[in-house]
Parts: sequence; C-alpha cells; structure tokens
Amino acid sequence: MKKELKIVVLAKQVPDTRNVGKDAMTPEGTVNRAALPAIFNPEDLNALEQALRIKDSLPGSTVQVVTMGPPRAADIIRDAMFRGADGGILLSGREFAGSDTLATSYALACTLRKVNPDLIIAGRQAIDGDTAQVGPQVAEKLGLPQVTYAEEILGIENGKITVKRRLEHGTEVVECPLPMVLTVNASAPECRPRNARRIMKYKYALTPTEIAAATPDSEFVKVASTKDYLQITEWGVAQIDPDMQQLGLTGSPTKVKKVDNVVFQVKESKCLSCSDNEIDALMKELISSRALG
Repeated sequence: MKKELKIVVLAKQVPDTRNVGKDAMTPEGTVNRAALPAIFNPEDLNALEQALRIKDSLPGSTVQVVTMGPPRAADIIRDAMFRGADGGILLSGREFAGSDTLATSYALACTLRKVNPDLIIAGRQAIDGDTAQVGPQVAEKLGLPQVTYAEEILGIENGKITVKRRLEHGTEVVECPLPMVLTVNASAPECRPRNARRIMKYKYALTPTEIAAATPDSEFVKVASTKDYLQITEWGVAQIDPDMQQLGLTGSPTKVKKVDNVVFQVKESKCLSCSDNEIDALMKELISSRALG
C-alpha cells in the first residue's frame, strides 16, 4: 500500500436543530429551513479532523470533502478548506431533491466510484435525521468493509487501518483493510479551528454555479476564475451516471406519516429558599409525581 492516501470526507450542511424554536416547522410538517441557520454537521467535523490527522502523519495524502445539497452547501467545502482540506465536490441538482438515506447513499456511492478514494470517512449521523444510515449504506453499495462508532485512528500500516471504537459499555480496537468506510462519533476529538492563512487563501473559492450567479465584475469571480485551486468542483447527474429511478423522491421509499412540533414552555414555577423543610417538601413532591425515583 502506498504511503500517501486519497481520503474523502462525506459531509452535510444541516439546519441547526440544536436551536429549534416555534417557527422551525411549516404548517405542512416539514422543516422550515429558512428559520434555522445552516451549519456544518457536527459529527462530520469530527470525521474531518480524523482525516486531517492522517494527512498530517502521511505526507502527500489529500483530503477532499464530498457533499450533496443546494448551491449554498458549498459553504461547508470552503469551511473544510479553511481547516486543512484540499478541496471538494458539491453534488447538486434538482434530481437529488427530497432524497432519503437510501437515495442519498446511492448518489454518494456513484460519486465515490468516480473518485476512487483509499479511505472514506463520515460522521456517525446528521443532526437533522439521526439515522446513522448513510455511511453504512455507502459501504454496502460500494462493497467495502466498514468500521462504525470510531473514536480514534490508532495507525495505518501495511494497507490496514487500526481504529478504536466507542461502544455502549467501553471501547474496542479493530483492524480493517483499505479501502474502507469509517464513521466517526462525537466522542472523537473536535475539529481544529479555521486557519487564518487558509481563510485568506481560499475565501474566494467558488463553484461554477456561484460564479455564474455573481456579477461579472465581482472581485470574487475575478480571483476565482484565474486560479484553479479556487474553483470548487460541482457535479450533477451527468458526471456520476446514475440510475435516475434511484435518485431523489423517486428513489426514496421513506414516507413521513406525521411530524409533531413540540415546543416546551414553562407554565408555572416555584421559588424556594434554602431551608431544609422546603427542599424536603420539593423532593417528596417530585418523587410522588414520579419525576424522580
């Protein structure tokens, strides 16, 4: 096995569901994405850090980010480049809209066959779905071995990767041949911060769609058009040659029957002093209402 590796990180731009308010859902029961800021999926950042650590330890290795989404999803490719990635591919087009995990993993697998990486790393799950299905489904579609719940990559030697997994009651260390798919837990180290020099170098990086949408005399367009490393790759169905019946809503068997928008509101409160009697009375009330015990 060559010393340097071609690494792909699967990442997703997601609505920030950690700050959900009353306007987060539409009357139809779908996510109101306009009401929530778009962020880099947190566990995908953990995955990116693992990829960048391999790049640091194996000179000549490259890290590319592959993401599927609307044009604005290019933001997370730029973010990854600010942190140390070499570039990325935005998989975008109306044909991919409405994809569930099955259709998403199919589109990603078609893309990865064209890229042919040595190692594919993804976050365990996305916060807008919490299914943890896409990584394993990609591995199955590509016929590759997979290791899930990864917390740390302990080493890569003789064509094999050694990984520490975080399980419910402890950890285990496993070894797997390359190429393979790895999904990373939130318990893995946090991703390194954006680097100031890389921000200055890559802040003008744009996709063809972004260049086309900008005014011709835009400074961003002028700079991005003259430097190859600032042109983010953007692929559609023509570049990945898929079976169209397996994409988007057509290829998504998942049907949402009902979505409940639950907003917690405080209806009453109690103010207590530090007296033992009041604290004892509160504990008895919580136990009798089965809130405790």
